Amino acid sequence: MRTKVITRGAMITGLYIVITYILAPVSFGPLQFRLAEALTVLPILYPEAVPALFLGVMLANIIGGLGMVDIIGGSLVTLLAAAVTYKFRFSFIAYLSPIVFNGVLVSLYLSVLFEIPYWITALQITASQAVVVLFFGYPLIKFLRARKDKSKYL
Repeated sequence: MRTKVITRGAMITGLYIVITYILAPVSFGPLQFRLAEALTVLPILYPEAVPALFLGVMLANIIGGLGMVDIIGGSLVTLLAAAVTYKFRFSFIAYLSPIVFNGVLVSLYLSVLFEIPYWITALQITASQAVVVLFFGYPLIKFLRARKDKSKYL
């Protein structure tokens, strides 16, 4: 059981990094569409996703080139959102936490780094997070729940 949990956590970390890296041109900056953020709802099903996402964002943000502010800031925002997602995994709050926390908090430092008004950055990050979480993350959870009920491996 422990091996499965560690392996799943490593896979989540790796997937986050790979998806972000492949889509790097749209994954960084004040106007972004980070498809890997669909994985931020995985704590609904897997507690090990909380540290896995933290590590994935930390390593992926090294690629982004925005420096320590993004590496540390983005990782901590993800850790907070993932912990709230896990805590409220039986509520719609689980889906809202990565949208709201990223929209409000990541936008704080991105607006400063790029000298763009906060509200523009916040609206864009919130909108892109909402699209990714609701149109990709939500179906991912539904798919994994259905598979989990049928498989001893998930």
